[in-house]
Amino acid sequence: MAKVAFLGLGVMGYPMAAHLKNQGGHDVTVYNRTSTKAESWVAEHGGVFAKTPAEAAKDADFVFCCVGNDDDLRDVTIGDEGAFATMQTGSIFIDNTTASAKAARELYEVAKVQGLGFIDAPVSGGQAGAENGNLTVMCGGDEDVFAKAKPVIAAFAHMVGLMGPSGAGQLTKMVNQICIAGLVQGLSEGVHFAKQAGLDVGAVIDVISKGAAGSWQMENRASTMAKGEFEFGFAVDWMRKDLSIVLDEARSNQARLPVTATVDQFYAQVQAMGGNRWDTSSLVALLDRK
Repeated sequence: MAKVAFLGLGVMGYPMAAHLKNQGGHDVTVYNRTSTKAESWVAEHGGVFAKTPAEAAKDADFVFCCVGNDDDLRDVTIGDEGAFATMQTGSIFIDNTTASAKAARELYEVAKVQGLGFIDAPVSGGQAGAENGNLTVMCGGDEDVFAKAKPVIAAFAHMVGLMGPSGAGQLTKMVNQICIAGLVQGLSEGVHFAKQAGLDVGAVIDVISKGAAGSWQMENRASTMAKGEFEFGFAVDWMRKDLSIVLDEARSNQARLPVTATVDQFYAQVQAMGGNRWDTSSLVALLDRK
């Protein structure tokens, strides 16, 4: 059992923290910007909540974080009352936020000066993966630090991999989002075409999902896409945030991402339709609109 802090109890962080306590058996202190969410978590799972990241991180062996963006991440680490101010030498900060590789490398260097470990560890699997404890976690950082962190991360994950030095976890998550963006657009067009052709969409998906076209998205989202149901987790607003990170990194490393850039603009059109909180499969709504 380790002493663990978890900062950020959104749709992902709330169940991830719960798995650390209930599956990992760790002593968990939670912090959330809206304190009522932290109070609710403690009422449901036990443990304690703190009023600041610094208070939550004090004496913790591992500090996890899952917040919104680079600015939020810097705030809970090196901001006023940030976690780095109270973390003890040798403790490890594990960032599950989808953030930029630049922010990851910056905080890694700050942590190293202070004698702390830092792992950028964004996740894939969405809300369902967080709730079921079977996320995929892509890590960047030092091998010895990762080796200590991996067994703790495993409480909410079915795959935990070290992808390279600091920032490599975030870069891998960018690859993940690039692949999803193009795949969901292709699936949307396939579902839309099947409907326009008068086919039984369910029967079509049942057959082609067993062949080369099959994917997680097809198995889990095609039927709801055909029904125009988009209330299944990862929101368009979040995807656009992630794709902005991807496209910014591509401008830096000169990667050519024509499909990703186009799909990003399709998601902008979904937002204009009022679909900010629809899940990412809502790309099909653009094609189906009259």
